[in-house]
Amino acid sequence: MSKATIKFKNVTKQYKLYKNDKQRFRAIFSRRIKPKIKKAIDDVSFTIEKGESVALFGRNGAGKSTILKMITGVTYPTKGEIVVDGRVSALLELTAGFDPDFTGRENIFFRGQLLGIEDAEIKALEPEIIEFADLGDYIDQPVRTYSSGMKARLGFAINANIKPEILIVDEALSVGDKEFRLKCNRKIKDILGDGESTFLFVTHSTKVAKSFCKRGIVLKQGRILFDGEIQDAIDFYEELLEQAQEARKRKGSKKVLG
Repeated sequence: MSKATIKFKNVTKQYKLYKNDKQRFRAIFSRRIKPKIKKAIDDVSFTIEKGESVALFGRNGAGKSTILKMITGVTYPTKGEIVVDGRVSALLELTAGFDPDFTGRENIFFRGQLLGIEDAEIKALEPEIIEFADLGDYIDQPVRTYSSGMKARLGFAINANIKPEILIVDEALSVGDKEFRLKCNRKIKDILGDGESTFLFVTHSTKVAKSFCKRGIVLKQGRILFDGEIQDAIDFYEELLEQAQEARKRKGSKKVLG
């Protein structure tokens, strides 16, 4: 029997938008100040089962990142229910969460502790993480001396090697040089190889999505427009992009004629 690892049930996420910080502050003390309500996610329901690999498609503002933030607990739904069952490793902001004065090696333990991993497990994973990051002697230098690319390599190495039950990737596979990107791709496929890890992937590249995922969900303005087999999802998404492009052309033509 299949087991749901991620479940969204009638989830809505609203944000209050103010004209400026002054208005936001005044709203704390006065109900007369009404913010603009933005629905980032609007009554969304879906279930992802253990071992599934799912791509999220949608233009900027479609709600993809908000869904990821709710799964990882960065933010919470305004309405509805979210169930996440399993250790989540999110390859989102790869360079975030490091202490700049700690060495790379010390940050492996620091990041691991933030993820709720016992020191003994981190110690066992340390050699594999260091080998994957391939930072040489810099692993024992303060992270403040790292380039953004080096920090991203370390971030990917940590999150991809902690044996995740749920792996979430948001365009992180574009990190580093070509050789390291290929290394990242191989690592992701290795993690997914046993069919035990659930994979959620946000990308604008349908080609990359197809190489990893078997299912696709297409979002627009916080709603799900399509949920099905990956090639069908890609076809639907690309048609949606073509329609949007045609609409922009027609709008541009009207301005010129006007």
